Amino acid sequence: MNIEKTLNEIEEIYSPLTHGCQQEFISNSKLVTYKKGDIVVREGQYSKNAYLIIEGCARAYYLKDGKDISDWFTFENQFIASIISFFGEQPSPHYIEFIEDSTVLEFSKETVDFLSNKFHDFERFISRVVIETMLGLCERLHTIQFSKAEERYQNLISIYPNITQRIPLTHIASYLGITLETLSRIRNPKVRI
Repeated sequence: MNIEKTLNEIEEIYSPLTHGCQQEFISNSKLVTYKKGDIVVREGQYSKNAYLIIEGCARAYYLKDGKDISDWFTFENQFIASIISFFGEQPSPHYIEFIEDSTVLEFSKETVDFLSNKFHDFERFISRVVIETMLGLCERLHTIQFSKAEERYQNLISIYPNITQRIPLTHIASYLGITLETLSRIRNPKVRI
């Protein structure tokens, strides 16, 4: 497992890190494997860990009136955390579950604070991660509010072309704010349910 290669790839997305910063990030994190279905954060828990996905995928979701509602998905070279709990030190409003067997680099809020104080490049890097996450959430909110179901689905497929091979359709439908039947109709317009 080449963690440095993964860091080099995500630096291209966010911001470069010096070799020394990379090495400290790796030494202050741990490589962990999770099985499909493992839940690492539950609603109401305080979560001080974040995860950089090296292989696999995960999702954040809510339970509302017993209904499972997916909030976001992450794949290789992306981060996932309970943002409210990780940065705001509040109980998590959602769950984080691994959808596939996954290998992640797990790190704590203390590591982020330590490295941000020691390395300006890490501070910039984390700032870019947070900004990109917030922009993605704003875009998702705008899409949910102003786009038709078909447009939401096409937008998701344009971002993650193979998502339907990796994420169960029930999770995709809840993420899009539509029923499974509507998603099936969108995916197969010639087939009527």
